[in-house]
Amino acid sequence: MNNAPVIDETARASLIAAARAARETAYAPYSHFTVGAALLFADGSVVTGCNVENASYGLSLCAETVACASAAHAGRRGGLVAVAVAGGPEGVDGEPITPCGRCRQVLHEQGALGGTDPLVLSAGGDGIVIEERLSFLLPRAFGPAYLG
Repeated sequence: MNNAPVIDETARASLIAAARAARETAYAPYSHFTVGAALLFADGSVVTGCNVENASYGLSLCAETVACASAAHAGRRGGLVAVAVAGGPEGVDGEPITPCGRCRQVLHEQGALGGTDPLVLSAGGDGIVIEERLSFLLPRAFGPAYLG
């Protein structure tokens, strides 16, 4: 995808804060690894999600997937500009984490619907933020264009 949206410093900080706030609502009684995600859309709206674990581990949901499902439920089919992710061991702001492989694919689908290559902000402690394009995290991604 050639459409790589850019966000300003204020939007970047707000999106990271939204991911951190979403992390506070995570339900992770088994792993104690809490994650929050925030999706920024072209119209300025933000949709958040947190991880939700289940005693049957395979049924657990990642924060990014919850946020994308919430966005789809709200009728959003494209316009994804950026995603921020904040997480780690419960109560610890450590190293930045990136979306897992499944979430990278889910985020790719959301971005592909609007033809964008979203910016991924991985927020850690001490203000450390890693910025990468989703296409860097998921090169040669499979998506809607292949189903043609």
